[in-house]
Amino acid sequence: MSTSFPYLGSGLGLRAPHYDTILADRPKDVEWFEIISENFIEAHKGYKEFLADLRQNYPIVMHGVSLSIGGTDPLNQDYLKKLKTLAQLIEAPWISDHLCFTGAGGHNTHDLLPIPYNEESLAHLVSRIHAVQEALARPLVLENPSSYVEFKNSTITEWDFLAALCERTGCKLLFDVNNAYVSAYNHGFDAKTYIDAIPRESIVQIHLAGHSNHGDYIIDTHDTPVIDEVWQLYAYTIAQKGKISTMVEWDESIPAFDVVLAELAKARACTANIKEAA
Repeated sequence: MSTSFPYLGSGLGLRAPHYDTILADRPKDVEWFEIISENFIEAHKGYKEFLADLRQNYPIVMHGVSLSIGGTDPLNQDYLKKLKTLAQLIEAPWISDHLCFTGAGGHNTHDLLPIPYNEESLAHLVSRIHAVQEALARPLVLENPSSYVEFKNSTITEWDFLAALCERTGCKLLFDVNNAYVSAYNHGFDAKTYIDAIPRESIVQIHLAGHSNHGDYIIDTHDTPVIDEVWQLYAYTIAQKGKISTMVEWDESIPAFDVVLAELAKARACTANIKEAA
């Protein structure tokens, strides 16, 4: 099983409003792209050719939204085969999804639903992660969630839960700094405590995004610029952990490409004096 995770630099989420600009300009300020896996695993031939063309200039990472690793329904083996096939086509450095479940009883809610953090959930996830990694023939990368409720039967902090998952399965983390900020705000914990507890060697990618603040709570919406507090938390993260492949997400109210590039420039400036971790 391959365990090599290269440092890719600064990247962006590949979004349809920007396809023409990216293909025409091949922007050098973007070092890699992340795709939403579900947008391409069953795409028509033209989209596969589009990715193959883009792959000539950029590494392309895969990020999924329907693995439902925390669910109780059987893992979708057909879906896993399609993920593996696409990853081989584009030579994806890694495949990621979210630490969540997306439905039950065969019904997909199309939402990233939270899980309780306790020993029972941990054992359940360890088994399923091993199965996914065997099917994909590579380590799975999981993203820390943004959450709006906590479970009464949670007995482990989220950060200790993630660290234990990595230790027991060899999976890696996509650390979403905005999600850590959102959850810390919503539940009243210290985001820096969260960051300090995650082993550096577990993190292979970072997400940055905007959110919507409703006063008493925050919703992770990916439709605004990254706020100053999240930039500060990102700077703290890389100061503690070293350079990590970082990308900016913008999924709703998507602005002109130059606006997203400006966000990416801020991320690159944060890493200018940070040494790459071994």
